[in-house]
Amino acid sequence: MDSLIGIFIDTAWAQQGDGGNALFSFLPLIVIFVLFYFLLIRPQTKKQKEHRAMVEGLGTGDEVVTGGGVLGRVTELGPEFVTVEVADNVSIRVRRQTITAVMPKGTMKSV
Repeated sequence: MDSLIGIFIDTAWAQQGDGGNALFSFLPLIVIFVLFYFLLIRPQTKKQKEHRAMVEGLGTGDEVVTGGGVLGRVTELGPEFVTVEVADNVSIRVRRQTITAVMPKGTMKSV
């Protein structure tokens, strides 16, 4: 029985090795993190900056599309909410962050 346990222990010690270079053991993790940064994190932060700039640059009379797909014209701006006229004498209030796109002038007339 002792010889059998001794075989497994010797095998385990043999697999440990001398430790090698620590950089090579972490290299796959570093490569994965760099790939995630350039393929996921960086484009997302760029998109968030563009959306923030678009929301801050809103003005009265801009034609916008909300996150729910509602097309309307901005009639009133507030620090947190925007009033959007979707039809004659029909207005809704939406959060600034729910505005997904600013459309070209005259979009509402063509619809």
